[in-house]
Amino acid sequence: MKKMSSLLLCAALLLTISLSGCGNVPASPAAEPASESTAAPLDSTGRFPLSESGEAIVRLEGLESAPQPDDNARVFYEIFVGSFSDSDGDGTGDLRGIIERMDYLNDGEPDSGLSLGVEGLWLTPIFLSPSYHKYDVTDYYTIDPAFGSMEDLEELCALCHERGVKLILDLPINHTGSQNLWFSKFKLAHQKGDAADPYYDFYTWCTKDNRPSGRSFSPIAGSDELYECNFSGDMPELNFDNELVRETLLELAKFYLDKGVDGFRFDAAKYVYYGDHPDSVSFWQWYLDELRAVKPELYTVAEVWDADGITDLYYPALNCFDFTVSQSGGLIAETAKAGDAGRYAAYVESYLQRVKALRADAMILPFIANHDTDRAAGYLTVGSGQMQMAANLYLLGPGSPFIYYGEELGMRGSRGGANTDANRRLAMLWGDGDTVRDPIGTSYEASKQTDQTAAVQRGRGDSLYNYYKTLLMIRRANPEIARGEYRAVSFEGLKLGGFTSEWEGGSVCVLHNTSLSAVTVDLAQAGLSVSELRAVIGMGGAALEGTTLSIDGQTSVVLR
Repeated sequence: MKKMSSLLLCAALLLTISLSGCGNVPASPAAEPASESTAAPLDSTGRFPLSESGEAIVRLEGLESAPQPDDNARVFYEIFVGSFSDSDGDGTGDLRGIIERMDYLNDGEPDSGLSLGVEGLWLTPIFLSPSYHKYDVTDYYTIDPAFGSMEDLEELCALCHERGVKLILDLPINHTGSQNLWFSKFKLAHQKGDAADPYYDFYTWCTKDNRPSGRSFSPIAGSDELYECNFSGDMPELNFDNELVRETLLELAKFYLDKGVDGFRFDAAKYVYYGDHPDSVSFWQWYLDELRAVKPELYTVAEVWDADGITDLYYPALNCFDFTVSQSGGLIAETAKAGDAGRYAAYVESYLQRVKALRADAMILPFIANHDTDRAAGYLTVGSGQMQMAANLYLLGPGSPFIYYGEELGMRGSRGGANTDANRRLAMLWGDGDTVRDPIGTSYEASKQTDQTAAVQRGRGDSLYNYYKTLLMIRRANPEIARGEYRAVSFEGLKLGGFTSEWEGGSVCVLHNTSLSAVTVDLAQAGLSVSELRAVIGMGGAALEGTTLSIDGQTSVVLR
């Protein structure tokens, strides 16, 4: 019998497997807990060995990093730049701070066991802007001085590429800021009544007599006309019917591709033609076709905050974040709270089948929280194992999942009664003297925040940070997890479920027991031919005897 235990938050790993198809199979009665010993290199205190700097070295026996294709099926890490790391002591996070934290994120040595191991970074807007969030851009060609310089961005790009990390920028082009020079020229043209001015139709506008319903407008000072501003009066909306606007935005994206960025996250993508999905999709199809002609391997993702039926409309042009699985009411949280893992897997299979029929290289991009949502550790607690189970579900899965900065520490933050997004964008908890501060408008009570800083967690093998690190190492050691043909697996009458994935001659099976009880199943009845229990991670352990798998509650396994 092959037995493995995750010893709470530490992963245990062994050797190799082959498998065939899966299906629904009845389970045998609940088993005794499978926990026994571990193959993970723990010291006598239950921790991984420590480096000279005091960080736990996570090395997993038999699971060295596998060769990775240079594709887009990678784990991204979202950084709200102003709240991440402050390099110059002014309290605001900046690009230099990210550069100095790259060893935390990815040290360029996949098997060092000393970095989180993310494979991509998404930076929220870094362009000149009067706000703390920078979604109201004044000048797209100038890095906001609070964040650094263009040279800092170029250095960060180069460092990322040296370490096999892709870097994407948040490009908010549905609207600009009201202090943007383009908007100044637009207002001046209307004040003069000069319809021949090239900026006269640069933004969408109307007269007071023909104002469209369901949309927001504000007066253009010095004229009888109104400009569209559905998000805020400080965020005028560009006119995507204007060829000058389209060409200007195309040149903007090309400029940053030339600087070395690998792609973009597009904010408010469904609003470029407000309430008109066909025209919005048509714009993105044109835009992405033009950009892919310049950079075929371009990484892009759209924020289409809506149900799958709407995001599907945009997939012929580009990938979209999967909001159905996110947040407190999403499928990941529901499943992590002792939900049905088989049901979750069936959803993912259906999602992939739909979007790949729309575009051959389409992917799923799951997440549990981002800068616009309440933080996950507020509704998925670490002590209960729910946070760990949620991480298993989406990080040991296909496509390109996104981690929100501080998620790996169990950071908390929510709008609360103050109703401000600043509470969701709190300063990263480094715990090592970093001077980054919470953003303006924050009212989140410090007593509600976790006291488990990065400095504390990096030295503890049983920390959430090292749990996330271990998950990413498991994913990297099994590249089939992120790629290949996904087939859902479920077990009748149990909350055990997962998937198989076959890719380039290799195949894996990932199973999650989201219940609180141990179970035993015969994998052969599901058509699986298994010979290796490759990895165990969660709140318990697992054992494989022939084709019989015993797995503790709130625990996941990787089989080959």
